[in-house]
Amino acid sequence: MSITEKLFSRLEEKEGRMIEIRRYLHENPELSFKEEKTAQYIADFYKDKDVKVTTGIEGENGIVVEINGRNPGRTIGLRADFDALPITEETDVPFKSKNDGVMHACGHDGHTAYLLTLGETLIELKDEWDGTIKLIHQHAEEVPPGGAKSIVASGILDDLDEVYGIHLFPMYETGEVGLVEGNAMAGRSNFNLHIQGSGGHGAMPETTIDPIVAGSHFVTQVQSIVSRRMNPKHTTVVSVTAFEAPGGQNVIQDKVTLRGTVRYMEEENKVPIHDEMVKILNGLETAFGVTCELDYIYDSPVLYNDPEKTQAAEDILKNSKGGHISNIAHHDPSSGSEDFSYYLQKTPGTFINVGAKPDGVENAYINHHPKFDINEKSLLISAKVLGEVALSRLENE
Repeated sequence: MSITEKLFSRLEEKEGRMIEIRRYLHENPELSFKEEKTAQYIADFYKDKDVKVTTGIEGENGIVVEINGRNPGRTIGLRADFDALPITEETDVPFKSKNDGVMHACGHDGHTAYLLTLGETLIELKDEWDGTIKLIHQHAEEVPPGGAKSIVASGILDDLDEVYGIHLFPMYETGEVGLVEGNAMAGRSNFNLHIQGSGGHGAMPETTIDPIVAGSHFVTQVQSIVSRRMNPKHTTVVSVTAFEAPGGQNVIQDKVTLRGTVRYMEEENKVPIHDEMVKILNGLETAFGVTCELDYIYDSPVLYNDPEKTQAAEDILKNSKGGHISNIAHHDPSSGSEDFSYYLQKTPGTFINVGAKPDGVENAYINHHPKFDINEKSLLISAKVLGEVALSRLENE
């Protein structure tokens, strides 16, 4: 029996416990940078196992588990995130979140469950493979600056030769594995804009400096950044997602706040979008007499899947004999973002999409929805996919 067959067999035996772990984590979600109990749960899982566990990386909740095989060799990184979202859960599952206003609405509970189980199995088989595997249990994927940034900055992953990760998506059929070469997910920046005017009576606008009118012009003009300043062949998005100006009908507000997000599929557009926004705000200050304060946050870079490593992963999975993959698809790039991009900036690898559509559902709720759910069959699929890729890359390179 090959090492991959042994891995698959043991993972199949552990599928029930994998699901139990996922449900426990789903019941006990924690927000980004506040995942103390989840981090302790993960660390405790490896407590009596023959591995090196590093916790509290850069004073945060990330954990890296180092598994050394029988002989020295190459080093592969495998990552799963474990933070939840500030969403009130609306599902009817018996393992619904016990923490009001907090929910695993992006599948990170499933990511952690399959990586814990895969890690345990790789430890059991470590006398049968060469090299090193580092399991990256990452905190705070959902909130800037993201947990990946600090883990990479710590230097603990400097020896990686390749890095791989998986994300579960219920919009894809369970059994489908999706790959994207090159720029696969957008870079992300977020902004908060405060426009200060001079309020007053709604019946006497001439005595005021109206920040609402200035803010309205900003909402309109900022759309021209994409349509008139960016290369039309590039993918860029600028969205104003909040306009906060609470008050009564007869009061012109003194100050308004706008919030929004920026996405770009080409890293070269990261700074120019910000610079164009500043030009618009300079014009608003001149035209309306307001003062603009822009808090612009550069977040995750463009996620770039190394073409060679992506093709190698596809070749491995096309020849898999586990029976767990029904379809290998080439997915389109996504305007969503992921801080797995920080690992890929430093180390070549690829980020793999795994379908997780619940059985009997035609239109599944997408990630970040209060009724989001996954097909738990996708956990075993993910563990097999990531495990086979890692072992094959260690063996064949």
